[in-house]
Amino acid sequence: MSAGHPILQFGTSRFLQAHVDLFVSEAAERGEALGGITVVQTTGNPVSTRRTQALARAEGFEVIVRGLADGQPVEMRRTCRSVREAFHAGVDWQAVRERARGPVQVIVSNTGDGGWALSAADGAALLDRAAPAPAGFPAKLLVLLHDRWQARPDAGMTLLPCELVSRNGARLREVVLQLARDWQCAPAFIDWMEARVVWANSLVDRIVSEALEPVGAVAEPYALWAVEAQPGLTLPCVHPAVVVTADLGRFERLKLFLLNLGHTVLADLWIKGGFGSDMTVLQAMQEPALRQPLEGAWQQEVLPVFDALGEGDDARRYLAGLRDRLLNPFLAHRLSDIAQNHEQKKARRLQPLVELARLHLPELAQPRLQAALLPPH
Repeated sequence: MSAGHPILQFGTSRFLQAHVDLFVSEAAERGEALGGITVVQTTGNPVSTRRTQALARAEGFEVIVRGLADGQPVEMRRTCRSVREAFHAGVDWQAVRERARGPVQVIVSNTGDGGWALSAADGAALLDRAAPAPAGFPAKLLVLLHDRWQARPDAGMTLLPCELVSRNGARLREVVLQLARDWQCAPAFIDWMEARVVWANSLVDRIVSEALEPVGAVAEPYALWAVEAQPGLTLPCVHPAVVVTADLGRFERLKLFLLNLGHTVLADLWIKGGFGSDMTVLQAMQEPALRQPLEGAWQQEVLPVFDALGEGDDARRYLAGLRDRLLNPFLAHRLSDIAQNHEQKKARRLQPLVELARLHLPELAQPRLQAALLPPH
């Protein structure tokens, strides 16, 4: 058996530290985790490199959980010890490939908005044992799966993408299988990826507002990792925040059209209203010129769509807890961070809700959402 651990994680973000890494660490304390995590940095960012160097230190790293629970302030400090190895793909690629040939059972990823983009520089020659790391994440994944197939064709793998893409496992599967065909990979390998690799659709939901230096994070108490049930699925851990469901779409709609839409509506009002550059979500929720339009959008333009889908009760329960989350006095969640890639976020978070309304409630007026979809003057 090769050296290494059963969970391979692509990404070093503060989100992963306070979500996947912390869940596995807490589960391990109860003997309910697969084992340790090997983290792979895929960018050349110097901040990420410093984080990578600190991630696997023996003493672990701190995650501070602060917020409101039933309106009451809570704070917990947790030491996360699940990360056992940390590599840089550009430097340590052969070590990463060795892990894929051996003990890895689950691959987790959170590669950012452009993380699944293909690189013209990547080609089939990268499957060679001595080749350097591919530039793109889908190509990296393809190489690792090819290594696994060659070394252990009887052993499958579960992939758990955490990117905020609807049906992210199915989408990633399409990208990687098409890349395998483009590289003219062996049909037996493509068949193995289709039959033995579990491409899990999942949804992550936790606000992680700050990074600690050189490693660690500040997060809210609320946390959810919803994973769509399917045969052969292997989870990295058993944890109260990890929910296996036959109806992932319900979880996706709640998060996308209440939390994510709410964030983007606030960011749009902030951009167009000329408010302070360092304004936080908490400050926005305490500013009537921002809070009132958001509440109006939720009540008059969003909840009626949930009612039409038969999910109104779920949406109102989620929204009641969401207000606590957005009024969290301990998280410095800046609107300038939320406003990054703003036009793409509007297209992903607002436009589908408007289209659902057009389909189910053609008479519903949505003036606030329509205004938000307009570009700033």
